[in-house]
Amino acid sequence: MEDLDPPREEPGAAQSILDSLQRHGLHWDESVMWQGQRHPAYADALERLRALGCLFRCDCTRAMLGPDGACGGRCLPRQEEVGPVAAVRVKVPFDCTVEFEDRLQGRQSHLLGREWPDFVLRRKDGLDAYQLAVVVDDAAQGVTHIVRGSDLIDSTPRQLFLQQLLGFPTPDYCHLPVITNALGQTTRGQSRTCATRWHSCSRRNHQPGCKAVARCWSMPWPTGNLTGFRELWPSRRRPPGCELYHPATLA
Repeated sequence: MEDLDPPREEPGAAQSILDSLQRHGLHWDESVMWQGQRHPAYADALERLRALGCLFRCDCTRAMLGPDGACGGRCLPRQEEVGPVAAVRVKVPFDCTVEFEDRLQGRQSHLLGREWPDFVLRRKDGLDAYQLAVVVDDAAQGVTHIVRGSDLIDSTPRQLFLQQLLGFPTPDYCHLPVITNALGQTTRGQSRTCATRWHSCSRRNHQPGCKAVARCWSMPWPTGNLTGFRELWPSRRRPPGCELYHPATLA
């Protein structure tokens, strides 16, 4: 459970996610790992990276940061001047290129040293960053295959880079197209789209879930009973303003 950002968490949201998964027949074999309880493991990973000389502290304000939140070399040469309130970043060599084979998207190649030259591993407020946490947790749980939305494919090169530095095995990746609205926003909480809390949905009754999707995308509700999403959303028809996010279509 990714609960790394307490100030932004909604009370009860994590349990609601777990309840929804169970109602849809998605169960887990082991106990749920909560990232909010994993700070010692992340601190240990940071110490290993620090011992390798891969980290530096950054006190840049948001206004000082460059494209994609990069420090841009401002803080690395002045480590002795950086105050106690600072983020921890990992140094990426300028010529670092990360390549991987995605099960669906094919061969991927990223100039990581140019795209993400010094990404954050621990924030200024002391909270651990997603990129570090997910790499440490995947290794701890023995994850071998990762299937997720294509909107996260840009995170994969950074995670592969950290896996190599920490000596962790590399999982197989498969990034699926996801549905977006006309603004390119996915149905994630940060885009302020409606929540799909299907409290009455079950494996035998899909209508509450279908109705939730219809409300979310302002779709007309058809007459009669539905047995699944295929009837609500035929493969050749999409709700107005909806597109399939595919990384190859973004220039």
